[in-house]
Amino acid sequence: MTGIATFSVAALDTRDPLGLARFYSALTGWPIRPGDEAPGTEWVELVAGGGATLAFQLAPGHTPPDWPGDSHPQQAHLDFDVPDLDEGETRVLAIGARKHEVQPGTDFRVYLDPAGHPFCLVLEH
Repeated sequence: MTGIATFSVAALDTRDPLGLARFYSALTGWPIRPGDEAPGTEWVELVAGGGATLAFQLAPGHTPPDWPGDSHPQQAHLDFDVPDLDEGETRVLAIGARKHEVQPGTDFRVYLDPAGHPFCLVLEH
């Protein structure tokens, strides 16, 4: 089956696009697109080097999701594979993530990025 389009970017709302881009750049190793670090930039994108990437857009009234609650649903979350959950956890906490109090599985862990979006580190299989 031939697709209609190619998936290119997932964008996260945030009050601080550059700050959140720096967090995810540290997490993935992907650099911030040249020119996007200018003060006041409302859209900051990472350069993934092939395939889809992540972007961060200014949303002055952004309210972080309330997962697993439903008052402000997460609507989406990101998963990142790691070879070792303990090492991955140490590293994401060092760059500003917070470990979520709810941990529903054993082969993945839930964290919150600096803007409060949930994301998971998933043990590579």
